[in-house]
Amino acid sequence: MELSTEKIGDVTVVSVLTEVLDASNTEEFKTGFASILNESNKLVFEMSHVKLIDSSGCGTLLYCQKQLNKLNGALKLCGVQETVRTLFELIRIDRVIDIFDSKEEALKAF
Repeated sequence: MELSTEKIGDVTVVSVLTEVLDASNTEEFKTGFASILNESNKLVFEMSHVKLIDSSGCGTLLYCQKQLNKLNGALKLCGVQETVRTLFELIRIDRVIDIFDSKEEALKAF
């Protein structure tokens, strides 16, 4: 799984460069997340490439949020495609993780 990072002030923007976040790649995602977590506790996941996410992928996002909370950090999502956003609203992840339309909006929320 490819994750691209960009540091903007004290926030790290992580572009998730995969179309599918599911059981087949969540462990790889967590490994990438762990290395990024050493650099920053304020993260924005830019999700515009993700077209499909399953329960394992959703669980991984919640895992990331929990790890950041332990470090007094925060996770924001941006660029979420409509189908993925609908799922997030259906299972109410949007009540746990803030979701923004743009990277700029997500950055301003810190």
